[in-house]
Amino acid sequence: MIFNILEDKRKNIILLLIIILLCAILFAVISGNSELSPKTVLNIILFKLTGFSFEEISKRDMAIVWNMRMPRVIMAILAGFALSTAGALYQGCFRNPLVEPFILGASSGASFGAAFAIIFPALFLPIQISAFIFALIAVLSSYMLARQKGEINTVGLVLSGVITGSIFSALVSIMKYLSEDTQLREITFWMMGGLYHASWSDIYINAILILICFIIAWVFAWKLNLLSIGDEDAKTLGINPDKYKTIFIITATLMTAVCVSSVGIIAWVGLMMPHAARLLTGPDNRYVIPIASLGGAVYLLICDTIARTLTVGEIPIGIITSIIGAPFLIWILRAKSGRLFN
Repeated sequence: MIFNILEDKRKNIILLLIIILLCAILFAVISGNSELSPKTVLNIILFKLTGFSFEEISKRDMAIVWNMRMPRVIMAILAGFALSTAGALYQGCFRNPLVEPFILGASSGASFGAAFAIIFPALFLPIQISAFIFALIAVLSSYMLARQKGEINTVGLVLSGVITGSIFSALVSIMKYLSEDTQLREITFWMMGGLYHASWSDIYINAILILICFIIAWVFAWKLNLLSIGDEDAKTLGINPDKYKTIFIITATLMTAVCVSSVGIIAWVGLMMPHAARLLTGPDNRYVIPIASLGGAVYLLICDTIARTLTVGEIPIGIITSIIGAPFLIWILRAKSGRLFN
């Protein structure tokens, strides 16, 4: 009886988040310097999806909704979805609610890749690809440093991430020192995070990779539950901790790298949303992962809407997420965070 009530509560939370997300999408597309009516927006979306419309659509409205705002909205959803899922996987693997997706140096590696591409555009790949490659290199370096005698020590992995992140941060500082004024501004703005470069071509690639990684995370979520109780206990239940930690870390890293390469460094989302999901549903990762993912999508979409509508110019979204995230971290530190895994 109690189990059924809990199951219904979790399903209701997922349904509620989906409804909130749909409302947030409509509000985000409506909002902006050129305000549009909900009827116009829904008519354009209906036309693009079905080829049918209730009234004539102007080229201006079509360009604003489908070419400018919708790619940005979808990218915000994908980024929030990916970072929150990655955060849940990392926190489950490391059994620490203060772990976030950039713990293994992905953000520093991506920052260096982006800075390198900005300063030497003729010598390297586009910014997104360069950031993606170096994010993977950073995490792979952390992983290889921590791997000894075929085994991975969790504490060693975190320390390796700190070391790798510090090295790439130093390299970013060198890139800044070598950059010109315009390049320095571009690097700084990229590192603050933003969705102003969102395009449909990026969305298609990101959506496929993120969806595949999410399916892997959700399918093996019950194994993440076993890892969360400790390596020794997991071994007694027939689970190979190193094997599944590797799977989860690779999955989370791919999601993080894809996200960072497209939108820059957006902090706090991967820390806050898994934590909030556990407060709502308990420690079962079969529900933490989808609820955190949907919550992250809603949260980042709202933050991006605020970032682009609060002032005439655009505020980097990383500033908005940090303003909200810092008080949240203070609250975590004051609470008994261990109970979220017990």
